[in-house]
Amino acid sequence: MKKIKKIFIPGKIVARAITSAFKKPATIKYPKSKPDIAPGYRGRLIYSPTNCIDCMMCMRDCPTGAITIKNLGTKENKEMHAYLNIGRCIFCCQCVDTCPKKCLSFSQDIMLSKLNRDNLTIEL
Repeated sequence: MKKIKKIFIPGKIVARAITSAFKKPATIKYPKSKPDIAPGYRGRLIYSPTNCIDCMMCMRDCPTGAITIKNLGTKENKEMHAYLNIGRCIFCCQCVDTCPKKCLSFSQDIMLSKLNRDNLTIEL
């Protein structure tokens, strides 16, 4: 019975409620105020097709198969297009690390959500 009385001391509960009422909230009012983005944040993937040599290393090394690269041109006139399924990407940076020509990089973009699952595949 003594243990129960020690836990439920009303003064401690009221004091904690009053002090937490005056603390600054941990959340922000997004999108009205922009969050502080840490350096090294992995946002949306950026692809530069001018440097791409069509080696497909990024596709092979992606653990979830989120990246698809297609040549919509001919062998002589390459027209490379990259597609990313954001719903499958785990932002592990494996594709960026394995690209020999450094065609892939991450941006600081935090707006990655979509209303429809079909819209999660985007062209880079």
